Amino acid sequence: TMRLPLNADGTIDEAQTAAMTKLAMDQGVNYFDTAYAYHDGASEVALRKAVVERYPRDSFVIADKMPTFLITEESQVEPIFKEQLERCGVDYFDYYMVHNVSSFSEAGWKYVDTFGFCKKMKDEGKIKKLGLSTHANAEFLDNILKEHPEMEFVQLQINYLDWEDAGIQSRRCYECAMRHGKKVIVMEPIK
Repeated sequence: TMRLPLNADGTIDEAQTAAMTKLAMDQGVNYFDTAYAYHDGASEVALRKAVVERYPRDSFVIADKMPTFLITEESQVEPIFKEQLERCGVDYFDYYMVHNVSSFSEAGWKYVDTFGFCKKMKDEGKIKKLGLSTHANAEFLDNILKEHPEMEFVQLQINYLDWEDAGIQSRRCYECAMRHGKKVIVMEPIK
């Protein structure tokens, strides 16, 4: 739900979004990925209206992400997580990621215990599967997974165009995740 259809005024077209999610659900697609920052926060609400308010909770899967690139201090983490649950209208997330773990977002995960907070939410049942997303290179990913073996999966940019790209390193990142025994969720598959 990163690139939803928009109305002329720039707001999310809720009717079109509902029709798209109905088509997806009717065809067996039930995994919906959102994030705190998508559509300036409106993505999570649109997901709630199009999916959560229309279907039984056990019929779909929601993936959401902690916006490390917006976090500068510990006091922000819990309120953001609570707001995400509220925006999405759920009591728990099926998949939850520390979002875009990279040097760009260091302030929100290296100097704030975002990983520890997310682990606590998993222990409390508010997160079913805990992982991270990254656009960093394979060496960076290897170091993060060594530091945080509690991560159950990684979300990686994997597609034919980026498989051997020297900057994105899709193949090398995938191989790194496999060495660490992590499941992979693919982003940007048809770039």
